[in-house]
Amino acid sequence: MALVNPSQADTGTVRVVFGTAGLVVGIGGGKGTLTLHGKTYPFVVSGASFGATLTQTISELNGQARNLRSPDDLAGDYVAIGAGGALVGGAGVARLRNAKGVVLVVRGPKLGAGLSVNVARVTITMM
Repeated sequence: MALVNPSQADTGTVRVVFGTAGLVVGIGGGKGTLTLHGKTYPFVVSGASFGATLTQTISELNGQARNLRSPDDLAGDYVAIGAGGALVGGAGVARLRNAKGVVLVVRGPKLGAGLSVNVARVTITMM
């Protein structure tokens, strides 16, 4: 795993609209934007969640992408850090990291039926 020197790393903001459908194992996807240094970069996201996923859910998540050297560092496969996801006061929270050391910390209210965000693996592709 690559380590990023904190003095060289930047933090950007991310917004993701992610939909999941399934029972126990959910498969989902969506799209989002990264804002870094005043510029916006679109991306697509796909992934799977494991745990109590019921019917269909749509999450609009907002947060940060940390340890970026360039917008392209956002691309890659992410795995959950720690518990992977939680439901806190009606808002889903997820912390994920990719092989380049980029950490996504996103949260947001869930729209639709579902018990938890519980995101386990996500792939981001820049557009």
